[in-house]
Amino acid sequence: MKATEVPEIAGAYLFEPTPYADERGFFCRTFDADVVRSVGLDPDAFVQDSLSRSVRGVVRGLHLRSGEGEAKLVRCSYGKVFDVVVDLRADSPTYRNRAFFDLSGETQTTLYIPAGCAHGFQALTETADTSYRIDRPHDPAEDVTIAFDDPELAIPWPLPVTSVSQRDREAPSLAEVLKHGEK
Repeated sequence: MKATEVPEIAGAYLFEPTPYADERGFFCRTFDADVVRSVGLDPDAFVQDSLSRSVRGVVRGLHLRSGEGEAKLVRCSYGKVFDVVVDLRADSPTYRNRAFFDLSGETQTTLYIPAGCAHGFQALTETADTSYRIDRPHDPAEDVTIAFDDPELAIPWPLPVTSVSQRDREAPSLAEVLKHGEK
């Protein structure tokens, strides 16, 4: 497994496993504490794992947490997603930068997203399972949502958006979130 820094988002990393494939399919390590530690992250900091299943065209996000924020490891374990990260850390050298990734069950690449960054994705396959490993127990009172279709962010969702949650559909713009200090 190798770790690669994401230049558009300070402190973000891609963890790319080395799949071993044969006639049965493949095997790969999707988490390695030593590799995570090698880039200055504490592998023991992650306290909760979650999984979402989405159908083609679904958009989830853009989500982040207020207060101390939430760092997370995100991986598409089955199918394929178009993944989006927006840096909203005012003190970051990459503040307000966006980065886009294709994550898939074929590669099992994991994306590390630092606390203070908004995250979302769109399912590109009929079924897409996305796994999350987060560094704090989830507290719904700290949830912050930004409009997935905010013109300022101009995220190039690759497919027509077929479905979003009510919360995502009613989310405020980035400007509104920053103005009210919800982040």
